[in-house]
Amino acid sequence: MLSLNASAQTPKHEVRAVWLTTIGGIDWPRSHSAYQQRQELTAILDQLCQANINTVMFQARVRASVVFPYADEPWDICLTGNPGQSPGYDPLQFCIDECHKRGMQCHAWIVTIPVGKWNTNGCKLIRQKYPNLIRKIGDEGYMNPEMSQTGDYLARFCAEVTRRYDVDGIHLDYIRYPETWKLKISRDQGRRNITDIVRKINRAVKAVKPWVMLSCSPIGKFDDLARYKSSGWNAYTTVCQDAQGWLRDGLMDALFPMMYFQGNHFYPFAVDWRQHSYGRIVAPGLAIYMLHPREKNWPLETVTREMSVLRELGLGCTFFRSKFFTDNTKGIYTFTQDFNLYPALIPPMTWAQKPAPLPAANLNVHRGMSFDQLSWSTARDRSGADYLLYNIYASEQWPVDVSDARNLVIARCRQQSVTIPNKGRSLHYAVTATDRYGNESAPVMSAGMGVKRTKPIDFRQLIMGHSLKKYK
Repeated sequence: MLSLNASAQTPKHEVRAVWLTTIGGIDWPRSHSAYQQRQELTAILDQLCQANINTVMFQARVRASVVFPYADEPWDICLTGNPGQSPGYDPLQFCIDECHKRGMQCHAWIVTIPVGKWNTNGCKLIRQKYPNLIRKIGDEGYMNPEMSQTGDYLARFCAEVTRRYDVDGIHLDYIRYPETWKLKISRDQGRRNITDIVRKINRAVKAVKPWVMLSCSPIGKFDDLARYKSSGWNAYTTVCQDAQGWLRDGLMDALFPMMYFQGNHFYPFAVDWRQHSYGRIVAPGLAIYMLHPREKNWPLETVTREMSVLRELGLGCTFFRSKFFTDNTKGIYTFTQDFNLYPALIPPMTWAQKPAPLPAANLNVHRGMSFDQLSWSTARDRSGADYLLYNIYASEQWPVDVSDARNLVIARCRQQSVTIPNKGRSLHYAVTATDRYGNESAPVMSAGMGVKRTKPIDFRQLIMGHSLKKYK
């Protein structure tokens, strides 16, 4: 079994994500009260933040129904118990705002091809507006991947979300042929059909905000490997998802493969995703729901070992799904708090080839008995995006090593002043600016005070259990 010294090997850049499901309210919301929904969501996000999760996939399009106001599709039933009824607020906007307050990214999770039961409001609306676009399989409706209107519709939808909301990503789910679809064309043609949809969405999203990360959740095994077979269930052949090709050709910034397996059904295929990542982001999905006794009752070690191997491979990880994580099923939340001892930044989208920001200036530190107040001048963006974020590093050593993950205490801060607890210690600080692509500037540092070099401070002593209000 692999051993991992988390404090020594915790990376500075790593995707740590969670899928937050809204369908049926199985993760959220648990209530039909708008007030209670907001309370529930902030409590979930607080928990995620305290485990140093940095990416939330928020299910915004469920089954041709949505959790934000949209003219062409109805409100989802999860919000009020009545399909099509407004909850009186915008849950997507609320989630984005609350994630950003906590330094987390919020990606709009869009379920693409399935449109729900045949006679539900959303499915009927699309059928009325676009006759013959929806294929019926059993009692379910699916957008037809073989009609160009499907890509056009989904591209308009994703562009509208990107235009209206300050999302950090558009995350496509079920961007594939349904497994129940009787394919009457070649697999090559099927892959071209799905890729055409992805290409249309990519162009539409990037034309609006090129810094928005485009990703999807492909089937967890890309295809059969030379020594390990996929048992008939894979992305490339079974459902026509050329997900690795989408990375190679620049159509996707990131993949979150649904690797809900263990043993030789997991590790060789994780290596395959790593070997074919083409320098882009891969953060496999882990089946923490399998830990539950009513599911497969996996031992905790099954998932924690997968987490360790993914980290050693330089990949992120994504938990499916949020409630099993925040409920601390078999101790997965407690383990993750120790595994993610320090915050992590999202890996930069270097393939966009944007210059890093010019650094901030005039870092001022007003020292107090228990807290230090930091403020600094605006850095200069050079990416063409809409605003910059700031990262704060602290150390008992000077100069502050901003490459050391142990020194990162606040990530993705929008404001230009913060309060840091110091517990009476004399700390040195550094601030960097990050653009929306994740490119980080050189640091501006507080003046050195001649303190001799000592071992890095364990910031768990300073920030574990802190009130988030101190960082706002």
